This record gives sequence, structure tokens and C-alpha cells, in this order.
Amino acid sequence: MEQMIAKSQPVALSLMRFVVGLVLFAFGVAKILKYPAMEYFANLPPLILAAGWIELVLGGLLTIGLFTRISAFILSGEMAFAYFMGHMFRDPEPVWHPLLNGGSLAIVLCFACLYLATAGGGPLSVDAARDKTARS
Repeated sequence: MEQMIAKSQPVALSLMRFVVGLVLFAFGVAKILKYPAMEYFANLPPLILAAGWIELVLGGLLTIGLFTRISAFILSGEMAFAYFMGHMFRDPEPVWHPLLNGGSLAIVLCFACLYLATAGGGPLSVDAARDKTARS
């Protein structure tokens, strides 16, 4: 059983990269393009709009698996910044627990991107296709 599951690891890595990129891309679309129309994303401060551009562009690159490692590394840092600035320290008194400050998703995305920065995009990515072409 373990060998069968281990054989699917490269494809699972590609699938994880795709889903993480798609989630970040969706947040970028919501912040920049205001879709879907939600009151929360209506009037955002410049810092969150800048984060939206990062999520839109790098989330899109992560989704297709282009420049995966550097995109994931930058997104990991952005998610860490989002957790500390947007969740933990948004009140005058720091709220440390992610269930109380709403930062659970930021933490998960931070470490998922950190893993992708070290593991790469997997075999089903533009990066992998470019590597095959370069070796030919």
C-alpha cells in the first residue's frame, strides 16, 4: 500500500501546487478585480491591494507551475506578513491563537508555499516541461 501511495507523490505535488495557486489567484481576483462582489473587498487599503497584485500574478504563475520556486517563496513570505499584520496584530492587543484571529488560512498557505518553494512544481508544470525541452 505504501509503495502504491508513494508512486503518486509527484502527481500529488503538482495537484497541491495547482490548488494552492488557484486559491491565492482567487484572492487576488477578489481584491483587484472585485469578483465576486463582496463588501469586504470593496474599499481596500493600498497595502492589501498590493498583496492582491502579488496574489493575482504569482498565484497565476503557481497555478500553471511557471517560476514555481521563486513564486512560492515570495507568496510564503506574503502569507507570513499577512498573518502577523492582518490577523495577529490587527487589534491593539495581539491575538496569538489563529482560531481567534482568523489567520488559519494564512498560516496554512504560508507553509504550503514554503514547501512548494523547496519541492518545486512537480511533473505536471510548465517548469517541468521547460526542463525537458532544455535537456533535449
